[in-house]
Amino acid sequence: MHPIFSIVIAQLFGTSLWFSANGAADDLTRAWGLAPGDIGLLTNAVQLGFIIGTLTFSLSGLADRFEASKIFTVCAVLGGLFNAAFALTAHGLSAGMPLRFAVGFCLAGVYPLGMKLIVSWVPDKAGAALSQLLGMLILGTSLPYGIRAAGSSWPWQASILASSLLAFAAAAMIWRLGDGPHLPRNGGKRAVRSVRAGHIFSCFSIPQFRAAAFGYFGHMWEVYAFWTILPALVVLSGIAAPATNGVYGYAFAIIAIGAVCSIAGGAWSKRIGSIRVAAITLGISGLCCALYPFSVAWSMPAKLLLMFAWGATVAADSPHFSALSAKAAPPDNVGSALALQNAIGFAISMVSIQLCTAVIEHAGSRISWLLLPGPLLGLIGLMPLILRTRFQPAS
Repeated sequence: MHPIFSIVIAQLFGTSLWFSANGAADDLTRAWGLAPGDIGLLTNAVQLGFIIGTLTFSLSGLADRFEASKIFTVCAVLGGLFNAAFALTAHGLSAGMPLRFAVGFCLAGVYPLGMKLIVSWVPDKAGAALSQLLGMLILGTSLPYGIRAAGSSWPWQASILASSLLAFAAAAMIWRLGDGPHLPRNGGKRAVRSVRAGHIFSCFSIPQFRAAAFGYFGHMWEVYAFWTILPALVVLSGIAAPATNGVYGYAFAIIAIGAVCSIAGGAWSKRIGSIRVAAITLGISGLCCALYPFSVAWSMPAKLLLMFAWGATVAADSPHFSALSAKAAPPDNVGSALALQNAIGFAISMVSIQLCTAVIEHAGSRISWLLLPGPLLGLIGLMPLILRTRFQPAS
């Protein structure tokens, strides 16, 4: 089996942990007596865990002290165990949130370390391979919705446990694969490098980094909140009836198409450049935010076209923001700068997730207008880079 195929499939299986509880949201709401905002709290527990985990691995230097395959394997196993504990032992929000936080922390050793594994195997083809990796992250996010649609007669615990089994399979694949030959193996002997916070924040004084980062922050306001409330958006638009297989089936398909668009965007960026791809996809997803409340009165084909266009573009810009930021950051500070950017972006997503889930019952279809500031402000932040490329050939 080709190493890149193994890594991207393992990424798909491992990141299915991310939204495993969201795939059982209706059942949890009934079983635990939750409000819609409580589902936002469970989602945000994962987000916070990922933020803390990313900063811990990146800024402490731990991610460079041990082989990426070992960290990925341990984190995938632990994430699967915490996820299983959530399904089997939690009986309410107070018990469930710490376990979801632990899952998020473990995911910090799955997704970012998957990127490092890609570089260790094919550094000369990392750009295209990383687009595939992000595509698998998107598809992995959609998997819990797909599992729930396929196993509608299962207890909700079973659909969550399916994600744990996938995470264990991911761990086995990466353990067997190991690290590639293109990164030094430090064997745990490398000293942990201290990083001064002021030095990291100084990256925001670089105009190109600041523009890419602000574009990414606008993207993050929209994308995870969109994925969280997507089943409700499907219902509000009239595409499917509440609490039916169709809701989760459409949610799976709408997110999954983003994986295809992400991979296609990576290829497209070779022709027109990452800045243009990021701007176009951010603009289309923003247009979908603006049009969604009006789509309630549209025909079914028009509704589906809008939702699939939204799902296709809402996450496809993410790898391009990372690429632009990495290019602009000082070479000796790229990893820490990207870790800081990701941490801020996920913190922003926590605000939009909680806000959207708290008010969706009152806002109805107009909830999409609460997501709209993300793409708009992202485009404004990205504008200096857009203007720079307006009269330049793609690069």
